[in-house]
Formats: sequence, structure tokens, C-alpha cells
Amino acid sequence: MQPLVPSLTAQPALSRPATELCREEQGGILRCVACAHRCRIPEGGRGICGVRHVANGLLHVPYGYVSSLACDPIEKKPLYHFLPGSEVLSFGMLGCNFHCEFCQNWSISQAGRDELAEALPQRIEAAEIVRQARRRATPAIASTYNEPLVSLEWSLEIFRQAKAAGIRTCYVSNGFASPEALALLEPWLDAINVDLKCFSEEGYQQLGGHLQPVLDTIRWLAARGIWVEATTLVVPGFNDSPEELTACAEFLASVDPNLPWHVSAFHAAYRWDRGVARTPAATIERAVACGREAGLHYVYVGNLGGDAHSDTLCPTCGIAVLVRRGFDLRRSEVVNGACTACGTPIPGVFALPDNG
Repeated sequence: MQPLVPSLTAQPALSRPATELCREEQGGILRCVACAHRCRIPEGGRGICGVRHVANGLLHVPYGYVSSLACDPIEKKPLYHFLPGSEVLSFGMLGCNFHCEFCQNWSISQAGRDELAEALPQRIEAAEIVRQARRRATPAIASTYNEPLVSLEWSLEIFRQAKAAGIRTCYVSNGFASPEALALLEPWLDAINVDLKCFSEEGYQQLGGHLQPVLDTIRWLAARGIWVEATTLVVPGFNDSPEELTACAEFLASVDPNLPWHVSAFHAAYRWDRGVARTPAATIERAVACGREAGLHYVYVGNLGGDAHSDTLCPTCGIAVLVRRGFDLRRSEVVNGACTACGTPIPGVFALPDNG
């Protein structure tokens, strides 16, 4: 069992005991059920995420800090149909339940696993995060940058206070959740972008997880009225075959053809920082075609440069109802949730909550 990250264990204020996602098993071993790994953690050990650990017979979870805190365009999450054109106060933590070797936020996600991941936590109160959102007039708060499931109790504390202040809530997650975590999260979550990283069990095992729990998470959340969008980072040689892209698209269309799918180009990052080329534009265009052939109404492109496939088109009359340049929303032709030209409903969340 590897030692915990010193910065997370030397400061008790950065974690707290929690029981909501913990089960005691025979012999006093604790099982963490925050994600689909369902780690059995002995005294002095930690989960696969590196940040949930057992000390003095109790499960300790991340609490009272952030690794990052910034205002982002909501489109950067990416969420294109959730309060488009607004900003979101985004916070990150440390740790992840996957170990993707092309992770673009590895300096925080791999804390506890990679000694080169040196991001430091900054202590903060949940109430202060909500105060900053109100001060900056952001209509939403997002748990993002690393995997939010590994610090779910902390995000819930922030989300409860945010909801009381009329602020909406978002996750950007790999979707490798447990049923217990989803049930706990459901009343407090408004929107989520789930990374559908590939569509093979072999591929998910390479990243440190499994495919089925991610598919179950997407279906479960969509069925309960939480706004869901999905992202697939198209990595050459990993998940870029027409067959795999088609499988991703067909699954999402089976959940809901109105579910937006973002296909993003890979660029060198973390341990895949050399020897793997940037995703060609032709491959991304092929992914877009796969999405449309599968019946998805909204397929978007990320990380490619330019503004191709960034606008939201009405599926009935074809006009651009949301016009974007980069992450900037330039024009909206959506009124009362519908296309102004033909009246077709445009799925999403467009009304701002009252922050007063």
C-alpha cells in the first residue's frame, strides 16, 4: 500500500470522517462506495483514487479545500445546452479513480498516484465558494478539473448551500459512479457532462475502470431529468476507429437522440506527450458523421481550432439557434426553449435561476 500524499494527510483540515458512502464489512474492513471500484480499504490504506483513506477505523474523505477555483464559460465544460452564454464558478480537488495516461489535468487528478503531480490544496469553506459565485453573479457552480466523485461529500456540501442561494450545480465526470453515490447526488445536481472515453471493456480497463458502470450512469441520470451531455476525446490508436465511434454514438442516441455529444481532438499530454499525433481533422469529421448517422441531433467539435460544428442547429428547419465563436455565445434564437423560426423545442436548460 503506497503512502498517502503528504499534503493531504499532514493537514487534518483537508479531510473529515464520512459515513454516507462507507460500509463496514466482516473483520472491520471498510468498503468505500463513492464509485464503481467499491474499494475495500484496511486501516491505514487508501482507495484507488488516492484521496479517500481509512484512519482510526473511519473513512476520511476530501474536505475543506480546492486545488483550483476559476470562472469559466459554461461552454468550456463543455455544456452547450445548459445556461448557454453564462459563466460558471468552477472548482477542482485532487485525485481520480482512473489513471488515463493522456489526462490533460494530470497534475491534480494523479495526486496520490504520481509523485510528479505537485498541485497543492488551498483551504476554503463551502460558504466562501458560494459567496464568490454570488459576488461574480455566476448562475452555476461546477465540480470539475479532476474527478468529482472522489470528493462527493464535499461537493454536496457546496451544492446544498448553492441551491439555497438559487445557484445551479454541475459535474464534469468520468461517470464511473456507484448507485449509492448517484442516489446521494441526484437531488442536488442539475447538469453533468460525462466522459464516454471509449466503447470497449478492454479500453476502459487500460484506463483503470470498466465500461458498463459508465453506461449505467448516463442512462440513470438521463432517466431522472438531470441534464446530460457527453464528451469523447478521440485519441489516435485508442478509440478512433469508425466502429468504436459509431458504437459510442449509437449508445448515446439510444439514451436520447437529443443528448449532445462533444467529440474532441487529442493533443499530447501527460505520458502520451510524444509519439502520438494530434487527432486529424478528418477523424473528427468522421466522428461527427457517425453521430449524425446514429440519429444524434446535436454533435459538437472541441479542441480542433476554428468554429466548425460549434453552433446549435434546429433539427427541423436547420437555422443556427445558438451561434458561437469559440466559447463565446454570439447570438441566441431560442425563446421559451424553442426555435424562433419554426417553433421546434430545443432541449436544454435556458432559463436563469433567480440569484436574488
